[in-house]
Amino acid sequence: MNIQIFGKSKCFDTKKAQRYFKERRIKYQDIDILRYGMSRGEFDNVLRVVGLDAMIDEKAKDAEILRYLAYDGDKADKLFENQQWIKTPIVRNGKKATAGYHPEVWKDWE
Repeated sequence: MNIQIFGKSKCFDTKKAQRYFKERRIKYQDIDILRYGMSRGEFDNVLRVVGLDAMIDEKAKDAEILRYLAYDGDKADKLFENQQWIKTPIVRNGKKATAGYHPEVWKDWE
């Protein structure tokens, strides 16, 4: 397994995801999405797996701007430019990914 957790340092769900993998002694790579961000390839892979709506954090400040864009391609580009609007944690395992806290999916990865 090659687990990556893209998260925010102050996100409660990110901390819960980290704890989930620590308790099971599964190694993971922790990436601060606000500091380092996701590459375009990583972003596109996650987008393909989870979908655009699942990646948008409705509680994020100014994220409602995305509602006013007509095309999903425009929304995805705007979300990539403003990664603080991404719902965290984004947990990747190869081509599999989740957006948000989903231990029910992660247990199948073990």
